[in-house]
Amino acid sequence: MRGLIGFVCVIAIIQGLGGFIGRVWFGNEWGFLDRLVDLPVPGYLGVALAGLVVLIWSEAARKRGEKSTTQG
Repeated sequence: MRGLIGFVCVIAIIQGLGGFIGRVWFGNEWGFLDRLVDLPVPGYLGVALAGLVVLIWSEAARKRGEKSTTQG
């Protein structure tokens, strides 16, 4: 399950950064996210940031779980 969460988070980061870069420097969105919702430019960074936060949080939870099973 954590592998799936990590995969979805990486996709969210890529879509957020792609939408932001495409809109700021090239004038149109890149990726699939613009077909689902109409986000302002900071919204794309928010999607990327949310993906990054969840990815870090899930990896930290995985490491805590591994640490507790090896000690006990």
